[in-house]
Amino acid sequence: SSKLNEGAKALPQGTESKTKMPNLTTSGFSVEQLFTQSNTLSGKQVTFRGKVVKFNAGIMGKNWLHVQDGSGAAKSKTHDITVTTNSNAAVGDAVVIKGTLVTDKDFGAGYRYAVIIENASVTKN
Repeated sequence: SSKLNEGAKALPQGTESKTKMPNLTTSGFSVEQLFTQSNTLSGKQVTFRGKVVKFNAGIMGKNWLHVQDGSGAAKSKTHDITVTTNSNAAVGDAVVIKGTLVTDKDFGAGYRYAVIIENASVTKN
């Protein structure tokens, strides 16, 4: 979609969200862009917005979120990004994430991530 270069896009039609998403048109990436530009962004601080679709607390000393923003595709696995943080969030929260993008992270036991955002701050909106 040509809108990808304009920053994060809106949730797809039919997605329930009564929470307004923060506007990061001047800075920020879509979830899909975090995957497609991961080679350039690896090791750098990134900011993006989205909706928490999964939350797991206290795994390996961190909270783990899965965040989506309506961009990307399930088939290519570019629609959902994993985030580690010390912050709390709930499924359905609209959030702004700021953290370090890391590529090819292998935690062992089958937990390997092509792209993950680590040590993130999570701001609810």
